[in-house]
Amino acid sequence: MKKNVEELKSIAKVIRKDIVTMLTESNSGHPGGSLSAVEILTTLYFNEMNVDPANPKDMDRDRFVLSKGHAAPVLYSTLARRGYFNPEELSTLRKLGSMLQGHPNMNDTPGVDMSTGSLGQGISAAVGMALAGKIDKKDYRVYALLGDGELEEGQVWEAAMAAGFYRLDNLTAFVDNNGLQIDGKCEDVMNPAPVAEKFKAFGWNVVEIDGHDFETIINAIEGAKSTKGAPTMIVCKTVKGKGVSFMENEVAWHGTAPNKEQCEKALKEIGGDN
Repeated sequence: MKKNVEELKSIAKVIRKDIVTMLTESNSGHPGGSLSAVEILTTLYFNEMNVDPANPKDMDRDRFVLSKGHAAPVLYSTLARRGYFNPEELSTLRKLGSMLQGHPNMNDTPGVDMSTGSLGQGISAAVGMALAGKIDKKDYRVYALLGDGELEEGQVWEAAMAAGFYRLDNLTAFVDNNGLQIDGKCEDVMNPAPVAEKFKAFGWNVVEIDGHDFETIINAIEGAKSTKGAPTMIVCKTVKGKGVSFMENEVAWHGTAPNKEQCEKALKEIGGDN
């Protein structure tokens, strides 16, 4: 059953709190790019994707690939809250023996469709999944999330070329366009702009949206589903560290875990009932 926008907003608050809490407990991880992608994953798992947590390997399910694998906390929380595993597992993030390591592992974590971490490889795998769906005449759809810094990887553009060439209209990808990467502003490190025009040149249908507005995300996905003969790239303008004032647009929070005091402050700012 699809959630309405107000329900999605409530779930997003829970996921943001999970991210901050689990990173504090692990004292390691990537808060900035996890927080910036919350609305995208919340929309996919609670409003859009055809998935069944009780049957995570269903061959007819929709697939999701977190190409920017370092943002694993947002995926883990989303999967837990969707019912793939007990949310209590989130407190084991990055700990020895945990199924929730620093990057997603499809062999250990229920609901993870692809092991990712090496940037550029996730979108390549998603293209392969979508092509397989076409060859096998399956109705499932494939979704992928890339970081804007990830666009500096040449492999991304090989995948983009293949997706356009094979007219993979069962593939929808998102760019978490928050403008920052580990070494600073994307435009100062290796400027990937203009992002939309590049994907258009590779034969993609491209839309640019506010990546924190649920209605806009929902409409963009619906547009992607109705587009025939081309994959869709949804370029999402987002805020790194969204929802936590002292993390927003601060590159230092790309890969720095909050301490207990910062965690408490963040949880109060995020609010919500859970």
